[in-house]
Amino acid sequence: MIEVIQNYKELKKNMGNLINKSGYKNSFLAEKIGMQPTLFSVKKQRGNWSDDEMEKILVLIENEELEDYYLGELMEAEKDEPSYPISKLKSEMGWK
Repeated sequence: MIEVIQNYKELKKNMGNLINKSGYKNSFLAEKIGMQPTLFSVKKQRGNWSDDEMEKILVLIENEELEDYYLGELMEAEKDEPSYPISKLKSEMGWK
């Protein structure tokens, strides 16, 4: 469960980068989600999106290339986390 929250925080922190990578203009996305372009730009800069705003934006910009970019960002954020070989997991779980 903690990982879900951490991933959400990472997503929220990276929304500005995701918007930039999407190729959409701020004014276009602002119009589509019903927000003034100036407010959109401020929120993009500060990263203080509401959950609903994030969902609306992601529906518009989501594609495979963007998902790959975000996955890379998550992997980079977790690079210093300890990792264990799959053989150890299989052994602990009793899998063959």
